[in-house]
Amino acid sequence: MTDYSVEEPVLIVEDLVRHYRLPKESLFAEHRYVYALNGVSFEIKKGKSFGVVGESGCGKSTLARNVMALEDTDGGSVRILGEEVVGLSFEQLRPLRQHFQMVFQDPYGSLDPHLNVDRIVAEPLAALGPLTSAERDERVREVLESVGLKSGDISKYPHEFSGGQRQRIAIARALITHPELIVADEPVSALDVSVQAQVLNLLKDLQESFGVTYMFISHDLAVVEYLCDEVAVMYLGEIVEKGRTEDLFANPAHPYTRILLDAVPQPGAAKKRDRIKLAGNVTGQTEIRAGCAFQDRCPMVKNVCRSEKPPLVAVEEEHLAACHFSADVRAKNKPAAG
Repeated sequence: MTDYSVEEPVLIVEDLVRHYRLPKESLFAEHRYVYALNGVSFEIKKGKSFGVVGESGCGKSTLARNVMALEDTDGGSVRILGEEVVGLSFEQLRPLRQHFQMVFQDPYGSLDPHLNVDRIVAEPLAALGPLTSAERDERVREVLESVGLKSGDISKYPHEFSGGQRQRIAIARALITHPELIVADEPVSALDVSVQAQVLNLLKDLQESFGVTYMFISHDLAVVEYLCDEVAVMYLGEIVEKGRTEDLFANPAHPYTRILLDAVPQPGAAKKRDRIKLAGNVTGQTEIRAGCAFQDRCPMVKNVCRSEKPPLVAVEEEHLAACHFSADVRAKNKPAAG
């Protein structure tokens, strides 16, 4: 690894681009593309949790895979602990993997059913180089205990565990190399609500114990509000709003963020406010158009939105939004009269 200061962000993403080429519709037709990521930038400070939210198809999981260097990137930069990972070969990435690990969405599909817990959890240790059998076994026992599993579980297979227990195994596998960064892609969406709470509390406890930095992908705003210090809202491969979770949830500055928040039930008459409702239909990701990406669905759209792309700019300290009329959106955040 290059020299890294603990004061620097653990993860810095700059202008990340990922486009997927589609098959031709006919022999002489031009290739079309899915524009999954269109210049995404953010950073995560050490020991913090950064949430990425948005509806299905907005590019969240593509972003996670590109940050983890699990697929090629078409442009931009990803630096983890000061080290650029974009463009590195498999062999160059191998010794770096110990510093960043991933927890996947499906606790059933992400664990090899043919391996027992011992082999599953110990698998990432290959990135650390040779370890003695005693060192390896000690690491496995320690990490299993840290996620609330018993040492007796070490010889069992995935089918012998519940969904929540399987996700604990996946978290143990991610933790065993003592990584500075864990990217979690919808890690609780496949679990029952009561089990979700257990796993989220575990993630918080592990962060306090080990100082882990999280990049947390989710479509569940309540989960993100509970776990994350900062949040970015994505729409069609772009970040349209970003800021401290408490500030962004209390006073959103982009109509898409307001619509997402208004879709969540708000108990208590005092919290009710006039809702902004979606208009139009979802725009596909196979074209890049002039103006705002949200223009076809925005109930506040004006002519300027169709011709000029709004930049992601500060609406207040550490709170950014990409909307020509963010002030108008924030004015609508006040509770409804009566």
